Formats: sequence, C-alpha cells, structure tokens
Amino acid sequence: MSSQSSTFTMTRSATVAAGAFAPGHLGGLTQHIPFELVDDVLEQTRTVQVRVRTLPSRVGIYFILAMGLFPTLGYRRVWDKLVAGLSDLDLCTPSEAALRQLRRRLGPEPMRALFDVLAVPLARPSTPGVSYRRWRTVAFDGCSSLKAPDLPRIRALLGKVRHHWGMSGYPSLRLTVLCETGTRGLLGAVFGPSESGETVQATQLLPRLTPQMLLLADRAFDGDDFLRAVAGTGSQFLVRLCAHRRPAVLAVLPDGSYLTRFHGLRVRVIDADITLTTSSGQRITGRYRLATTLLDHRHDPAEVLVRLYHERWEIESAFYSLRHTLLTGRVLRSQEPRGLEQEVWALLTLYQALRMAMVEAVEAVPGADPDRASFTVALQAARDQVIRADHVLPASSDHAASGISTAVLSALLPPRRSRTSARKVKCPTSRYPANPTSEHPLTSQNITMLAVEIHAQPPSSAAPGRSGQRNQVLQHMRTEPHRSWHARELATALGFPHYDSFCVQLGRWTREGLLEKVSNATYKIASDCLPSQRSPTDRHRP
Repeated sequence: MSSQSSTFTMTRSATVAAGAFAPGHLGGLTQHIPFELVDDVLEQTRTVQVRVRTLPSRVGIYFILAMGLFPTLGYRRVWDKLVAGLSDLDLCTPSEAALRQLRRRLGPEPMRALFDVLAVPLARPSTPGVSYRRWRTVAFDGCSSLKAPDLPRIRALLGKVRHHWGMSGYPSLRLTVLCETGTRGLLGAVFGPSESGETVQATQLLPRLTPQMLLLADRAFDGDDFLRAVAGTGSQFLVRLCAHRRPAVLAVLPDGSYLTRFHGLRVRVIDADITLTTSSGQRITGRYRLATTLLDHRHDPAEVLVRLYHERWEIESAFYSLRHTLLTGRVLRSQEPRGLEQEVWALLTLYQALRMAMVEAVEAVPGADPDRASFTVALQAARDQVIRADHVLPASSDHAASGISTAVLSALLPPRRSRTSARKVKCPTSRYPANPTSEHPLTSQNITMLAVEIHAQPPSSAAPGRSGQRNQVLQHMRTEPHRSWHARELATALGFPHYDSFCVQLGRWTREGLLEKVSNATYKIASDCLPSQRSPTDRHRP
C-alpha cells in the first residue's frame, strides 16, 4: 500500500510576454498569431494604446480570440483561462466592465485586418487532395445559420427572416466564404444580413481568385454575369447548372461533353447521371449538369471532372466546424453591431489559425491527406494549452513539436470512406418529414459502387421551343461550318413557318455570341464557337 500512496512532484516553466502583456497569448496558436503580427495590425489600424496600463491593446486582441475558444464562458471566466498558467505572476483581475470597454476601444477593424493576413492558401500544392493538376481547388458557398441576440439594435442591422409560419426566433447572419477544399481553410469571407444573397456577397470575394485556382460552386452561382466575372480573374471554374437551363450545343466532343457560350463566355457543358449503390443494396441516381472553362477533353475527361465536383462538399464540413464544433451552435454573444462584427471576424481568425496548425501537423506525415486531421482534437488541444500557457513561443525552429501538432498526429482519422445520407434540417418546425419520397437513406450508409454515365446528347437538343430550334439551326449550320447562311434558306431547310419571328431569334443568338451577322439576313457560326485543334487551355501548357 505504501507504494500506491507515493507521490511525485512535477514542475514546469512557461515563457510569455513580460509585465502587463503576459495575459496576451493563445497557447500554441500564438505561434500562428505571433506578437509581432498583432502589434503590426494594431499599428496599421491605429488602435495601439496611448499608455501601457492594465489592459494593453495586444492583450485585448488575444482576449477577444480566447472568447471564441470558450464561447460558453463570460468575460471574467475567459480571463481566468488566460491567466490560469501564470499564477506566479502578480497580475491584476480586471472587471467585466473594463473588459467590455477594452472590446469597444479596439473595435472590429484590427480583427478584420488580422483575418485578411491569415486568409491565404495553407497547404503546399503537392499535398494530397489540395490540387487538381496545376490548379488549387477552391469553393464558394454561404451559411445562414449564425444567430445573433434578439435585441433592437441587432434587429435593426440584420432584420428577421419571415417564414410561412411566422418570424424567425433570432436575427440570422449570412456568411459567404471562399474556401480551400483540400484543407478547408478560408481564403476570404463576407457577412451581412440574411437577405443579402450569396452571389452578391461572393462577388466581393472575386479578387481573391487567382489563375492558379479552380473554383467549384453549386447552382446558386451559375449566373452568366457571375461566371464571366470569375473567368475574368483568370481562374478556371467547374459549376453545377440549374436543371432549367438549356445551353446551346455548338460542338459535341468525343467524351460526350459539348461546347457552348454563355453571353460571350466559351464553356464546356457535361451532362451526367451519377448512380451509387449503398451497402444495403439501394441504388440512387442523380442528374448533374456541369459547366467548366476546362475545354480540352483530352486532358480533362468528362468523367474525371464529374468525380472532381464532389470536392465542393468540403466547404460544408468547414461550416460545420465553425458553427457547431467551435461555436457549439450557440447564439453570438455581442449585443451591439460593432461588437457583433468584431466577434465574427475573431471567430473566423481563430478558425483559420486552427486550420493552419492542423495542416502544419499533417504535412509532417508524407502522403497524408489534410482531411484526416480532426478539428475537435485540435480545438481541445488549443484550449488546454491556453489554460496551461504552453507553447506560447516556439522552443526551436521546428513547430511540429507543438502540443496541437502532437495531439493531431496522435489521433489522425482513418482515410475518408464514401458515404451517403439524406440532407435534413436539424431542428425542423414539423415532426413530419419534409420530403418523404426522398431516395436517400435517413442514416449514413457506405457507398460500395459509384457509376458515372455521360450523356452524349443534351436533353435540350430535342426539346421543343426556342432552345430546340436553336440547336437544330446550329446543327444544320455545322454541316458546313465556314459557310454563310441566309435566314430564309435556314427557315426553309428546317421547316420553320414563321419567318419574321425566326429572324428575331437569329438576331438574339447573334447578340449572345453564337452567330456572326455577315450581311443583311445572312449569318454564320461565330469563329470562336467552332472546335479547334488546340484548346485555349493548352496555351498555358509548355
């Protein structure tokens, strides 16, 4: 029994800033948000304190970030976490009013500037799952589940969403981000009232795109103006189109895809059926119509691009980590507009710092995919290090020895397996299912087989109406692609009885860039709408 009652005394040391700056740290995350960066941001935003007193501005930045690490605690309890590992120092305990005044003194500008510095690609291009060929895959999407306090000043800023059953309980914030799909790191963010559309917010993030990126997006971003703006940045895109869109068929490629134009923008469209078989033997089929600026079917086969589009869903995991793991689904704590803006920028900055630590840890393992790193493990390790004031400064130039990296590497998730389940609302207003006829299983099931079938001819080619006429005309003109055709000759050959309305359609297709008007009532296919021997994407290839 004496051996079981023996004790052991451990001592440890912590290296932090001196004096009143000592509480200004974030544990191991301080290595990714160092003192020098915070001081530079404070100086640029002109929020440095005039005199060094109990609560310097740098301490305020780390305190606001720590509020995101401990969303369930009040101001005093968050402060206790920052100073828990500094018991040997003679530090004063500020009141909640003093901490509140510190937040107001700083405002949202330093947090936004700090996030802008950290919002960069995190992984090397050679890291698995980050790039497709020479392009880094990124995605646009929006989230409207961030809730703010139901107070007059917040309602005046955000308003409330009106449903058919009444008003929403809390004002909601719409957050739109540009995300690196391989690491789920953020490259930019915009937020505002829930009434602001995703496309409007995403337009503000277009300058973040570069020619080295391939954008993946869903049907909310398939507008012609938006796609032209994306192409204008020099980046490529792979976007799902709405089912009601009927693109013109300019040329059918050998892999079943076809070339078309969206108001002057030359794109390639892929129509495909995706059929998956679950472990229970259930077969589920979905129709996808994708548009891309990758025009070369030899280097970018249609089936490869269809399978690549699945990477877009990684941004949903980023929203889940931010909304449910980091914020634990709680309502934001700030009760005034500027404080709310400051809090959201702080949450995004904290999320990005955690992703930086996770990617740094995974890249130490050759061949490891960043999606094997657990966000929950990294978050818990970061909270523990804040309490102990560990790894505030790196012991050496090797950051891989930090506590967050050690925790992430010791609990790497297994390689991702293919699964499927029904998408449903977590807290529905009705106890009855919204879509009882959905084919997707209610519980997650493994996918045993996935088949992709490319449709060589788009469904719109034989559809009646204007889109059907357009494709018939283009198909007839492609028999002699370099010849000029008179409108009456086309109408007679195709059996169109209404000549005047047919001429109006030809004029409309000319304005869309599908045809060129040679002379009065005489047209030919636009020269850049014809398939070429060398694709425009090959120009950048050595």
